[in-house]
Amino acid sequence: MDPCPFVRLTVGNLALKIPVASKPARSVVHPSSSPCFCKIKLKNFPLQSAVVPFIPPESHFPDSQVHPIAATFHLSKCDLDKLAGKFIFAGKLCLKISIYTGRRGTTCGVNSGRLLGTVSVPLDLGGTVAKTTVFHNGWIRIGKDTKGSSAQFHLNVKAEPDPRFVFQFDGEPECSPQVFQIQGNISQPVFTCKFSFRNTGDRNHRSRSLQSEPGGPRSWLSSFGSERERPGKERKGWSVTVHDLSGSPVAAASMVTPFVASPGSDRVSCSNPGSWLILRPSDGTWKPWGRLEAWRERGGSDGLGYRFELIPDTNGGMSAAGIVLAESTLSSYKGGKFVIDMSCRSGGNNGGSNGRATPGSATSPACSPRSSGDYGLWPYCMYRGFVMSASVEGEGKCSKPKVEVSVPHVNCTEDAAAFVALAAAVDLSVDACRLFSQRLRKELCQQVELFG
Repeated sequence: MDPCPFVRLTVGNLALKIPVASKPARSVVHPSSSPCFCKIKLKNFPLQSAVVPFIPPESHFPDSQVHPIAATFHLSKCDLDKLAGKFIFAGKLCLKISIYTGRRGTTCGVNSGRLLGTVSVPLDLGGTVAKTTVFHNGWIRIGKDTKGSSAQFHLNVKAEPDPRFVFQFDGEPECSPQVFQIQGNISQPVFTCKFSFRNTGDRNHRSRSLQSEPGGPRSWLSSFGSERERPGKERKGWSVTVHDLSGSPVAAASMVTPFVASPGSDRVSCSNPGSWLILRPSDGTWKPWGRLEAWRERGGSDGLGYRFELIPDTNGGMSAAGIVLAESTLSSYKGGKFVIDMSCRSGGNNGGSNGRATPGSATSPACSPRSSGDYGLWPYCMYRGFVMSASVEGEGKCSKPKVEVSVPHVNCTEDAAAFVALAAAVDLSVDACRLFSQRLRKELCQQVELFG
């Protein structure tokens, strides 16, 4: 499998030093009382924002371990070509950063922050597909001088190659589509997906192509799913098995906890989410790899909330305690992108729904894993930087997920297939979390639901 060229542009190591005046002055900001933030803009990409930490005036460099990355832009070859073509006669492409004092947000439609200064960093992205390029690393003076002294802003702007495997479903996951690998203008089939209804009375989920082992898949699925019968409205038993071109199953996504309407409502709530188990074949049976939970958010956004966690393998035994790698919200109507990115950051906006910006600290994992078990630095020895993304269409739209997986995280066919199965589960969760007053398409309904 040949990867597609991508470039990862990062802005990080932010810090601000402001001179402390002996007498109060409007132009001087005191760090203890005035927080700062910045807005980061790259042409044609969504605006990102981040908190800018203060450091003492006598310090030389910020602590890169505390505030490493503030914003990330993922550039495909197509993005690079468009940017190069647009600016060939219009001067250099620049990354623009505006630094503000005050807290982020708006009051009555007016920005609450006060502009302290702006920074413009010229970019030449021509050679970044092949090698890492640092465009700026150090201090820049900003704002107006105050008696010969001004505020200083520290940042690091870097572009580095980030090749990815790109997969495209040729149909909706519930229609058992083929999955193609995309490389430039070439696409070739690599997987097939089989959607089915698991017999929910039997928690033993296995493919006929795999040998059955006593106490194997049945015990794992029963430990991760809910065994009790749930009365009322529910969607259950959905399953997607990913096969390679030889017909062998290489990954699966199985709905192990039904998507159930909360009492007195028409929606799946955050307090009682449905869940999927992402499975990989191992020794003739299925082995849990990850778990995806999804629900319907309340409020004006009315979005799809989700949480994905890895299931660790410790000392040859499995544990239900997982490590959260992604947690955010997608628009139920507009769709967006499901993203797993292990990059630490000091702050940012939620870019999970726009497809270009990586989710910030409010919605993506922090520097340390959130886990109910103590597994040290696992899985950070396995998953670093950008891991994967999957496009998700909104309700009522034809959805053919596009999946991007970073090359270092694919060592075999099963690795790629697991991410494809996860993308299918995320896409199907949009339908599973639809209001129960809305009818699903026939492919998602069992015969008892259609004719009962």
